[in-house]
Amino acid sequence: MPRSTTTHPTSEPAAPEGADSTRERIVAAATDEFARHGITGARVDRIAKQARTSKERVYAHFRGKEALYAHVSLRELARVAEATPMDPADLPGYAGRLYDHFTVTRPDHHRLIAWGRLELTGTAAPSGADPVRETVTRKIDQLREAQRAGQLDPDWDPVDVLALVNQIATTWAAQTEIGAVAADQAADPSLAARRAALVTAVERLFPRMTQ
Repeated sequence: MPRSTTTHPTSEPAAPEGADSTRERIVAAATDEFARHGITGARVDRIAKQARTSKERVYAHFRGKEALYAHVSLRELARVAEATPMDPADLPGYAGRLYDHFTVTRPDHHRLIAWGRLELTGTAAPSGADPVRETVTRKIDQLREAQRAGQLDPDWDPVDVLALVNQIATTWAAQTEIGAVAADQAADPSLAARRAALVTAVERLFPRMTQ
């Protein structure tokens, strides 16, 4: 069930990458635990066991479960952004990269992010520290600039463009029950066919710019 809170969970300051193997094991174990069980269903004792450490050490690194989730989710979102760069002149290609990442390569990323959307509804980001909002705003600015450059239909609101492309691209990651039926009912049940369909849908809405 969605949780109602008034503050945004924050993580402890991150240690340098590789500086503390225990911390890295905790983060890796928490990533798997949150993807499987969400925030409410996650258990710190399971995280500690998988990380080969104690609950006390988990709490020594992070103030609590929501702080740990905040750290994990922000790290995963950064990895998603790195793996799926957006070219506003080739939105079908961007949609294909999102599909590859969320449906084929790392479906756990989609589950991890989805749990946060469900369970942290109504939270407010701390002042001056919302990297997710910053990433979205940057992409909207890219789309707006593409419109000014004649690379994208200016009749669309860039906010709508980003929302629609993201939604189409994650169709199969978000609707796994239809994906299961597609294995029996689709004319072509292959993942390549599913990818081609969504890329074509985005292409018809927002055609690639040809030089």
